[in-house]
Amino acid sequence: MESSMPRESGMARGPASAMAASVRDGSLAPTETVGTALDRIAAGNRKTNAFVVVRSAKARAEALALEQRSDLDALPLAGVPIAIEHNIAVEGEATLAGSAATDTAAVAADHPVVRRLRAAGAVVVGLTAVSELGLWSTTESEGRISRNPWNSARSTGGSSGGAAAAVAAGLVPVAHGNDLLGSVRIPAACCGVFGIKPGRHTVPAEVGVDSWSGMVEKGVLATTVGDAALALSVLAARPDLAELDPPGRLRIGLAVAPPSRLFRVDRHWTAAARTAASAAVAAGHLVESTTLPYAESIISVGLRWLAFAAREAMSLVRPEGLQPRTRRHLALGRLIQRLRLIRPAQVDRVEARLLEFFERYDVVITPTLAAPPPRARAWHTLGWLANVVTSARYSPFTPLWNMVGWPAASIPMGMHPGSKTPVAAQLAAPPGGESTLLRLSAQLESIHPWKRTVID
Repeated sequence: MESSMPRESGMARGPASAMAASVRDGSLAPTETVGTALDRIAAGNRKTNAFVVVRSAKARAEALALEQRSDLDALPLAGVPIAIEHNIAVEGEATLAGSAATDTAAVAADHPVVRRLRAAGAVVVGLTAVSELGLWSTTESEGRISRNPWNSARSTGGSSGGAAAAVAAGLVPVAHGNDLLGSVRIPAACCGVFGIKPGRHTVPAEVGVDSWSGMVEKGVLATTVGDAALALSVLAARPDLAELDPPGRLRIGLAVAPPSRLFRVDRHWTAAARTAASAAVAAGHLVESTTLPYAESIISVGLRWLAFAAREAMSLVRPEGLQPRTRRHLALGRLIQRLRLIRPAQVDRVEARLLEFFERYDVVITPTLAAPPPRARAWHTLGWLANVVTSARYSPFTPLWNMVGWPAASIPMGMHPGSKTPVAAQLAAPPGGESTLLRLSAQLESIHPWKRTVID
């Protein structure tokens, strides 16, 4: 794979923090970092189908303009090429969200997240593939299947599968992703990169809507914890999140049991959580085995996934363009709305049990997934039930944290010998725990480092 890529300096392709430092001190120019990324995308995107829009001319022009900024030496993401998931507004581009049912008109203004990234010196080089409306845990559409950089026969996961593939393939060092029921953490785990979903109200949500009643958060995927922390600090307008000094001694629960007996966990994914726990012990933290109080969370999450999707889809301009699985999903969601099966008390009960659980712990570690990523195939042509069963079987651990709006992250912890794809552990914390997760993750990374990209 390396032989097909253009020659370049290692600094020009990351990590993002080192790249930005080189731009700030003048040893690299934004046109170099952005040009390198665009060359890599041109050479490597066909293997992964990570990008659906490559902003070659626009990005080069923006990089040239960035070089003229008087404050270039003070920008935290100076000259860093970044990917944006194709479901939030980027000025001059359509926001298609992986669907033929959405508006194809170019938007007039950036989403607040994109504005913050640009203000910090990042350059948007492209928009990454996403499953239709961000609903599905694999990433594909008509004529396009996003493929795992580690094993092209496997899926990237979803919905931010394009973002994860772009980072893991070394096309960009950092990417934005939306997390609904695990949509950042699932592909991060599938593709062997670090991914974090912040807690509710940490990063600006959607403009003009309530972002699935708080179940969706803007997150980050990156090759290193430091890069993710830097990018998240920009998204949240909180410089302190980029500070990764070791945390004090933490009380950590290791919870490897699935949310229901209906789910089985592949032993290599269980081992990933145990490996993370062992690294935490080596870092001086107190770790003990425990069981998370999932209780009714699975049913409550499923009802919301259906009902809120139906509500959000009411503004679609061409609903007839939806994939069959999505049409069925929305029909079921409308039924749930009519039956009034969604009640705030459902979340309140789950959150109350979690708050009681976290009186004993600062962080909990679980496997991120229960099985390797599914085969890379045209899942959008299959029925609703086939998609739901596949998603539930391999990703039952992530949705809980979206329902309650708490921060969670996925950190690489080795390779699966069968699928030849990465395995990972999930870390979760109570509200306000983003810094704790990042600092702990940085410790785990130093003790148990991973291969930064497929081509390293």
